[in-house]
Amino acid sequence: QSAACSGRMELSLMVVPVLALVLALVLDSCWSQSYVLTDGDKLGRVFDGIGGLSGGGATSRLLVNYAEPYRSQILDYLFKPNFGASLHILKVEIGGDAQTTDGTEPSHMHYDNDENYFRGYEWWLMKEAKKRNPNITLIGLPWAFPGWVGRGKNWPYDYPDITAAYVVKWILGAKQYHDLDIQYVGIWNERSYDAKYIKVLRNLLDKVGLSGVGIIAADGDWSIANSMIDDLYLNDSVEVIGAHYPGTITVTEALKTQKKLWSSEDYSSFNDEVGGGCWARILNQNYVNGLMTATISWNLVASYYEDLPFGRDGLMTAEEPWSGNYVVESPIWITAHTTQFSQPGWTYLQTVGHLEHGGSYVALTDGKGNLTVVIETMTHDHSVCIRPPLPPFNVTSQNATFQLKGSFTSIEELQVWRSQFNFKTKKPYFFEKLPPLKVLNGSFTLSLAEDEVYTLTTITTGNKGSYPDPPPSAPFPKVYKDNFDVLNPPFSEAPDFADQTGVFEYYVNLTDPGPHLFTLRQVVTQRPITWATDADQTISVIGDHQWQDLTVSCDIFMENIQTGGVFVAARVDKGGGSVRSARGVFFWVFADGSYRVTNDLAGQTVLAEGLSGTQAFGWYTLTLTVQGQYASGLLNGFPLWRNAVVLTPKNGWAAIGTHSFELAQFDNFSVIAE
Repeated sequence: QSAACSGRMELSLMVVPVLALVLALVLDSCWSQSYVLTDGDKLGRVFDGIGGLSGGGATSRLLVNYAEPYRSQILDYLFKPNFGASLHILKVEIGGDAQTTDGTEPSHMHYDNDENYFRGYEWWLMKEAKKRNPNITLIGLPWAFPGWVGRGKNWPYDYPDITAAYVVKWILGAKQYHDLDIQYVGIWNERSYDAKYIKVLRNLLDKVGLSGVGIIAADGDWSIANSMIDDLYLNDSVEVIGAHYPGTITVTEALKTQKKLWSSEDYSSFNDEVGGGCWARILNQNYVNGLMTATISWNLVASYYEDLPFGRDGLMTAEEPWSGNYVVESPIWITAHTTQFSQPGWTYLQTVGHLEHGGSYVALTDGKGNLTVVIETMTHDHSVCIRPPLPPFNVTSQNATFQLKGSFTSIEELQVWRSQFNFKTKKPYFFEKLPPLKVLNGSFTLSLAEDEVYTLTTITTGNKGSYPDPPPSAPFPKVYKDNFDVLNPPFSEAPDFADQTGVFEYYVNLTDPGPHLFTLRQVVTQRPITWATDADQTISVIGDHQWQDLTVSCDIFMENIQTGGVFVAARVDKGGGSVRSARGVFFWVFADGSYRVTNDLAGQTVLAEGLSGTQAFGWYTLTLTVQGQYASGLLNGFPLWRNAVVLTPKNGWAAIGTHSFELAQFDNFSVIAE
């Protein structure tokens, strides 16, 4: 019984019996609004699942560096059935060597004559997900492309045959080298879709035996629906219309196509309790309002430096591999309310909708007698997502009676799981198992408060998995060294380095089998095709963004005669889509025998410059020390410049990088922070 109704009921007991009878009739609707759940007439759309997105970009970068058992625990919370989020879908970036939000992910084809299906960590992640849930749906989407795909243009679709072949090779490589079956591939649509390319891709997929791989288009907005209505060939080529951040709303044209409608990228919100409320609301209302049968969270796990853009915008947080600390955030348990009690292939009932006093409910069935009902009563201010703007609405406490009809009349008991956000007390309870609810005469009544999520289900396998608390949070180590001497590295990237432009990979330097046999090499030699703002220089950051006074040292090797240039840096303040405007202290040496010290990555603000005697194809040791307002640099252990005045920024990461998209090597990296 809601608080609002209980006060008026007390009043009714104080009046004469006749008035009490009248008031009782008036209060009946307040006491409990009735909703029918039936499969008697016809059902709604088929449920395709709830998922998470790794990439777009480099959002799982730090996850791979966790030690066991913590890395496996994180994966269990994400993918293990009946444990945590129990995700149905994993969507990954097809790396394109480009900045795509929080970093770059390596391509399987850096160059047109190059193929390598072991770069990056998305292969590993898909296998780990599949290991836990063999039925998980796998999706690939390229957010960017190596520059060679565009033949000199920053656009991937002028040569659709080349682009389609590039994508199809990734799908074939997933199967050949990792035994992974990719079920869907998305179309890059940050600016516009290309109908001709979609048709070419469909033809090529069919030609090489991948007719079962569906195309999601245009992985942006709903605009492709208009073209699909007018173009039957295009319509036949597309299996799913996918929209990003649709605000739970679809459009008439998309419905007319009769295609599956997905929110193929959504959420993107800070994963505190309001973020959990956002996720609860859209998981229900994407179907109630927009008939979207799948919702995919960007991102899967916030496993990147928090000071990069969109810090902690994942279903959970795992950003400290050096400490082992991770946090199972509220969106994990909000996801479980749906994923643990319904599976892809279940069907929504036609009888879904909004509650009388705010909130929503959905119901799904497996067609074999099982029923799952998910109810959310999230208030406006406690369910705001990062985008789009949320129109005002009201939610108040209410009682709701659900009447089971059709084949559900035989149900006598429902399992109950509840999450209460409790914003006032700041003592939330997530995914609690309550006593089973008896169904009497085919109906049951719930007293719903604000900011709650309920699951009522015939499924009895639900479980709130747990592990012992991980180690406490700790800052990045103040003393850090890496000589990159790894004979068979499990991943192509060195631990904790977060590439922001360019790709830095482990490399075996067979031309110099001495002390620099194993190095880290920047391998991107052409500006990639991207919607984001890659820098004109390459850069990989590492460490603690709060570092102020520190010494960074690294051996460097330039491979471009005359035009080559490399740097080490401290106090780098920006990354991600803002990397072009990154400031800090950058110590450069060039193959033409000069050096420069700049206050920015772009090299516009020069603090010092002169001759260094450096050349290509020789190893040099650069050492940069920044203390207070002064910076100094050593070349091979000898002072090259000193006391450059640095007023801003006050703090930031350490970094390495190159002057352009060029080959260069790095070895014996170290940082000492005070």
